[in-house]
Amino acid sequence: MSYPAYIALDRSLEGLILFRGLLDQKAVAAARRMLVASDAERIAAYAELARLIWSQGGNLTDLIERAVLLDDNFFVREAAAGRAPCAALYAQADRELDILATLAALPSRPFYEELGDGAPALDWIFEKRDFKTLFRQRLAQIQETGYGIFAAYHMFWLDDEGNLVPVAHPDPQRLDALCGYAAERERILNNALALLAGIPASNMLLYGDAGTGKSSTIKAIANELCGKGLRLVQLRQDQLQLIPALLDFLSDNPLKFMLFIDDLSFGENDANFTALKAVLEGSISSRPGNVIICATSNRRHLVRESFSGRAGDELHLNDTLEETTSLAARFGLIVNFSRPERELYLEIARRYTEAYGLKIPQETLEKEAEAFAIRTGGRTPRTARQFVEHKAAENIL
Repeated sequence: MSYPAYIALDRSLEGLILFRGLLDQKAVAAARRMLVASDAERIAAYAELARLIWSQGGNLTDLIERAVLLDDNFFVREAAAGRAPCAALYAQADRELDILATLAALPSRPFYEELGDGAPALDWIFEKRDFKTLFRQRLAQIQETGYGIFAAYHMFWLDDEGNLVPVAHPDPQRLDALCGYAAERERILNNALALLAGIPASNMLLYGDAGTGKSSTIKAIANELCGKGLRLVQLRQDQLQLIPALLDFLSDNPLKFMLFIDDLSFGENDANFTALKAVLEGSISSRPGNVIICATSNRRHLVRESFSGRAGDELHLNDTLEETTSLAARFGLIVNFSRPERELYLEIARRYTEAYGLKIPQETLEKEAEAFAIRTGGRTPRTARQFVEHKAAENIL
């Protein structure tokens, strides 16, 4: 390409409409600076672009392609919501994809050869690629892949302003690494599969003793089904009032979402109690079909009760108590994770020893695992894992 061709390509990029957000993408911005740089500025512009490309694998085409396929724009949102964009928008998309494909196939050698001796000379990888076909394929799979941050990540948390923040390094928990509670996990998994299939799915409450794997089950299912279009959003109990706005934001998204509230419990006169009650049943807005709420709790009725609370001075005390203890009934699926009996606890410990590659005689395992449980608060899957991790550390030392 000649210098006039570089200027023409930059002008074409400046005219992007559908993919205009990509102009703020670092590699695209750096490439544009290099295209229009004066002779005195071109060495620095080339070096900066080469640094960005090689910091992410060395392939310019891959870098631009990923930005294109993950772009969150109104064309993609319309297509994802089932509202087919008009022919004029498709034609514009094709034109812009051809422009971006040209940028993605930009060779490095002509630039540094123009700069003469002493200029940096690090080639990046580039190739011609059909962005139009790749984009069409992405649109056809958008029910499973999503778009924007939802295509790049599958777990999120909610900040105090109600914005979704991706989890870059999610807990890698897998279902096949969990032991025991097979019947309980099957009910939860089937409900998540119903959500993915577009069948009415229930809000879920997982309750029981601490350390029995309630939270691990939710995270494992999210990891298992992320490739089929499931995403997990975790929020704190004090963020429950943000759920209605979040539901509105997610309602047109082609993916399915589990809103996850861990270790849920309410005290006396807790405003969050009313917020969750309204979300589960009674709000003026309906829950979209692509979202369910999943909560874990150590309490069956979610409420921290006390004798003083039961002896309150309200005229209709029984009605008040019934209201606080009936919140759990608003979850369509309630699953109990009770503390394991001795045999299951030991079986879980044995499974963990195998996973860690430890060889512990059965008699020793039983004796030491039981003693560890007594010292640390009782038999739970978490205790079994901690016991085995302790033994693994001993072996290393």
